[in-house]
Amino acid sequence: MIELHDYDIKCIERAILTVYNGDWRDYAKCDGLLRLRKNIINHRALSRQEELLPDIIAFNDALREALKEMYDRAHRIWGKIKDDKTFGDAMQLTAKCFLGNNYPERHPVQGDDRQELWVAICDSGWNPLYEDGVTLSTLALRGDHEESFDSFIGMDCPPPNWNEGLDQELTKGLHLTSAFHHLFEHTMFAITDFIYVRKFETEINIEINKSN
Repeated sequence: MIELHDYDIKCIERAILTVYNGDWRDYAKCDGLLRLRKNIINHRALSRQEELLPDIIAFNDALREALKEMYDRAHRIWGKIKDDKTFGDAMQLTAKCFLGNNYPERHPVQGDDRQELWVAICDSGWNPLYEDGVTLSTLALRGDHEESFDSFIGMDCPPPNWNEGLDQELTKGLHLTSAFHHLFEHTMFAITDFIYVRKFETEINIEINKSN
């Protein structure tokens, strides 16, 4: 079994919560704490990737489904408003997807402070590349712009598998999405923070560019 919560990690997480609940001017200090925590957990977890594989697959499937639901819903809404001539080309719809608001129930480490830690590591003030959610780029609909779902999740480029940083042989057939890659490579989440997530939150906004 992978050790994900030994003394060293507990100390780092206590420090994260101390800063998070303290003076907001100390925010800058937490970049290093989050990065250190991510690196330690990933080093241990990725040395035994075969144990994580079922949850990597299940998370990627759940993430793809959540993004498809968001994509379809955004297009349904856009289809109803795009021909409104009031604002013309000044109107745009954007859609974002986020990990669920609650600490994952499936995570092997549970405890009274887990929800508080989850809120902290999901805070875009500390995790800035998560500000727009799980995807590499925000889904944006405007004018006649049309992006296929496969393109949106990075499945239109060979090979369709965003498994950089993982065991290439073990994960070669998983069709991991670009959103998985974004969470794993670019945000401050450790891989074991998000692979146990099965619930997601979406945000759809209609924007008017008043400069037009």
